[in-house]
Amino acid sequence: MIGLFIILILVLFLPFTVKKVEHNLEVFLFIMGIAAAIVSGMMNMDLIEKALIDPIQITLAVLIAGLITKWAQVPLEKAILATSKALTPRIFLGLMVIVLGLASSIITAIIAAIILVIIVNVLPLERQSEIRITILACFSIGLGAALTPIGEPLSTIVVSKMGEDFGYLMGLIGPEVIPTVIVLGIISIFFVKTNPSSDTLTAENPAESYKEIIIRAAKIYLFVMGLTFLGHGFEPLIETYILGLSPALLYWINMISAVLDNATLAAAEVSPAMDGETIRAILLGLLIAGGMLIPGNIPNIIAAGKLNITSKEWAVFGLPVGIIIMALFFVILFVF
Repeated sequence: MIGLFIILILVLFLPFTVKKVEHNLEVFLFIMGIAAAIVSGMMNMDLIEKALIDPIQITLAVLIAGLITKWAQVPLEKAILATSKALTPRIFLGLMVIVLGLASSIITAIIAAIILVIIVNVLPLERQSEIRITILACFSIGLGAALTPIGEPLSTIVVSKMGEDFGYLMGLIGPEVIPTVIVLGIISIFFVKTNPSSDTLTAENPAESYKEIIIRAAKIYLFVMGLTFLGHGFEPLIETYILGLSPALLYWINMISAVLDNATLAAAEVSPAMDGETIRAILLGLLIAGGMLIPGNIPNIIAAGKLNITSKEWAVFGLPVGIIIMALFFVILFVF
């Protein structure tokens, strides 16, 4: 347990304090994941096989989307710019946050994140505006994708464990998630600040080389593989210190999903023996915290990697936003 606590502390703080770690986050989390699996005694052939297979789907999606974006970059950019000018960038981006959040439950969080990257990369946004819009959109996507079993791994696992139907999560957390996605879209409008020196970013964003596309896909593969090892490696710690706690306490403890795979945490925590209120608290804690830091969710990883958002840049805005949302939901869930 001491070894796992040390690894957890390293994962939480090194990306923000050591430049070399920040610039090689995929490799760092991969190493920490292997260390956690070994220290906890969870490393075995089944886990290795799972870690090799789990990243394939997202890696292929990122690779294919990268190729499509390269081949269709010019018409995509023209369509995005024309639409944003017709609606104004503020309205367009606010609607984008809402639409991608809700659509992610059907098109998956991965595809929604890739579309987000294309849009943000094309529009002439100032750097701080680009970062904040991206983070708010990733919160929206992370929440919205959980409304159906096909949106993201967490929702798939929960519906399977509970033995429920397709609409189970929509009924359970939809009343909280849908208004939150809409509010995130409205808030996004106030963070839109365009760069007046540029009408289009096409000239400043030449198409990626095939080498860059392949390298990014490989990094995503390594990242997800590391998160798989990390999530399973921390299972003994979760079982010892987290399971059996009150829903209100679990809600806040699930902030660790900011650095751990929330699907793995959901698999460890959710049980058919729990009532709906407990499961709702667990899921909302996991989903909201997942937007706070880059490793917390797949959309964060994709967007941060493509848009060159550092761990510090994400945390400066993502942590306060996440904590405010969690505080508001805590009042709604446990006070009223």
